Amino acid sequence: MTVDQLPGAGRPASTDVPELPLWRLNAMRVGYALMGIGLAVVKWPVVIGYDSSTPLFEGVVHILLTAMGLLAVLGLRYPVRLIPILLFECLWKLMWLGIVALPAVMAGDVDDAMGETIFSCSFVVVILAVTPWGYVWRHYVQAKGDRWR
Repeated sequence: MTVDQLPGAGRPASTDVPELPLWRLNAMRVGYALMGIGLAVVKWPVVIGYDSSTPLFEGVVHILLTAMGLLAVLGLRYPVRLIPILLFECLWKLMWLGIVALPAVMAGDVDDAMGETIFSCSFVVVILAVTPWGYVWRHYVQAKGDRWR
């Protein structure tokens, strides 16, 4: 069987029945826009005017989050293809809130910097709301994985 004989070969992707409705794609775009704009406002100026005296770990975080912001902007065009960015955003924020912030809150040990970070991370509720969890379950958990050989 040649590539041209494969099911769907030669058909433009736009003729395929979309698995996610347009309202869901646009909701995802809202999440990507929130991430992209938020990171552009907060992190991009730090990276553009990078100061070599910035501690190593802080520099890594600034660059990582700037890269995520750029990928979030790409998610505006390709919301389904960039779902892993939404998943990463959900995972790291929920993990940080549960492992770092929650114990500090329970111990009454939240300073201003941690309070600001908790506030910023709380916007993960938007990302959780716009992520198509049924699609994620079907395509990332239940679906057969790619071949190894």
